[in-house]
Formats: sequence, C-alpha cells, structure tokens
Amino acid sequence: MSTVLKIGTRDSQLAVWQAALVKDELAKAGVDSELVYIKSDGDIDLVTPLYAMNVQGVFTKALDAALLSKRIDVAVHSMKDVPTQLAQGIAQAAVLKRASYTDIFVYKDESVINTLHLYDNTGGFMSQAFATIATSSVRRKAQWLHRYPNHSIENLRGNVNTRLRKVEESNWDGAIFAAAGLERINVRPKNSIDLQWMLPAPAQGAIMVVCREEDADAMQACAVLNDAATALCAKIERDFLKTLMGGCSTPISALAQIHDNTLTFKGSIFSLDGKQKAAIDKTIVIENNLTVENTGINCANEILQNGGAAIIQTIRNAANG
Repeated sequence: MSTVLKIGTRDSQLAVWQAALVKDELAKAGVDSELVYIKSDGDIDLVTPLYAMNVQGVFTKALDAALLSKRIDVAVHSMKDVPTQLAQGIAQAAVLKRASYTDIFVYKDESVINTLHLYDNTGGFMSQAFATIATSSVRRKAQWLHRYPNHSIENLRGNVNTRLRKVEESNWDGAIFAAAGLERINVRPKNSIDLQWMLPAPAQGAIMVVCREEDADAMQACAVLNDAATALCAKIERDFLKTLMGGCSTPISALAQIHDNTLTFKGSIFSLDGKQKAAIDKTIVIENNLTVENTGINCANEILQNGGAAIIQTIRNAANG
C-alpha cells in the first residue's frame, strides 16, 4: 500500500459523498487517503436504458481497471451496482453500515398521490386514472406495473441531480429513486413518499469497498470499516440474485434484515411487464451465521421451483427476440 491510500470514485455528487465517507472513516483509524475521480461507462452514456446496455458492472468496470492497473488502491461503490461476481483479482474489503433501503416516489402534483391512494384503498376498482412514471430500473418498473397496470413507464437516466432536474422539467407525473441516494446528499424533495410496498434491489442502501486481492495492507486498513450485520444481509441478498442469475435486466428484489437473533428474508422476481410474480418470505432464528448464510441460495432455489423458473424463461425469450 502507498503511504497515502488512493480511493477511486465516480465523480457524481453521490459517489463522491460515499468515497468521502470512507476517507473520513479511514482517517479516524489513522489511515491517510485521497480521492481519485474516474468516469464510468454508465456516467458517459446517459441516454441508453441500463437494461439495454446489457453490461454488468456498467458503473464499476472503469474503477476495476484502475484498481488492477494500480492507479488506485481502493474503490467505493453503491453495493447494488456491483456484479455478484467480482472481477478477477478484486476482493471485497468492507461493507459499511446500511442506510435506508427504501425506494421513494418523487411526484409533481399532489393529485397523483390521491390517485395512487384511491387505487390502493379500493384494490384498483375506483381509479383507472392514467399516469406516467419515470425510472431506468426494470425492477422498479415491473413492481410498479404489477401494482398500477394502467400506468406508463418512461426511461430516466443520469446521476441523482440530473434525474431530479429531468423530473422537474418533464411532463411526467413522478419518478422513483432510492431514498439513500437522495438523503445522503440532502436533496430529497418534500414532494416525495416512501414506497414501503416496493421491495428493494439486493444490497440497496449499502456501500461496498473493494481492493486488489493481493494488497494485504489495503485490505487490513479497510477491514475496520466493515459492519458485520450489513455484510451478512447483503451477502444473502446477493446470493439470491446470483442464484437466480439476475442482473440489471432482471426484475429481482431481495431484503434480508436481522432483529433480535432473527433473520427475515423477502425476495421476488417479476416478469418484465409486471404481470407475473414469484415471491418468498422467510423467518429464521439465528443460532450462528452458519444457520443463515445460505438463506439467499436456498430461497432462490425454492422460488425457482414455484414459478420463478418460468418467469426467467419468459425474460430470456424476450431478450432473444
């Protein structure tokens, strides 16, 4: 490790905030570091929908390359953006304590919220009002269309600030964001509500720190940042995703939580149009980590046997034209 640890980050406001948090936490542990800004493919192309880019790790590949070429010693990522299979030669060094995992809806006018409430409270019978909602996430799109099948979904790309501006300037009724992203940089609008019914992306709200496998000094320096409970829950969620062979183009959701030695896990997969759904909900008493560490894999296999495999085949057929 160099005298000053070089922390690689994308240059969006949120990414820099996350990297600065890691820098500050390392400083508390007596480790000097500096930020190195790197553009990702996902930051350069702000038009193509993420699912259409068909590239896993669209936000991480440039940082992976910088790590492996030793331009940086550490990279900081929103964990939900990291492929379940890390690039060869790169290892997870730490997972920071999770922030909010919730998705939120930022709306243009109060009338759309009244429409949603009316729809929810009557099971859809009292309101068929049309609305246009923006998101680049196939997971959010599928869950929204499952709940509000008469709505239209528009693609929304860019960093947090860019997306908020696009919503303000558009004729859309609103857009879906991750709460953690907006709250971390203090830009969550007042005209927003939590979507408690929407299951998040695996590891949403968590920050992952990675470094080269061979760099024992960097691994040791970052280990003090690791939150064991978050790391375990994120692993379970990502195992669920990996077993279902999901990526940016697959509407897969997962949430693992630990309370009082009890693990609760919820997972789901939807068809792209939101019409088909397979879900699972488990509660497990934790005797030790060995009793729960395979929960994601086991739940994925169970969901495959109960409708999930058919949904995945439908998604593959659509992808193959």
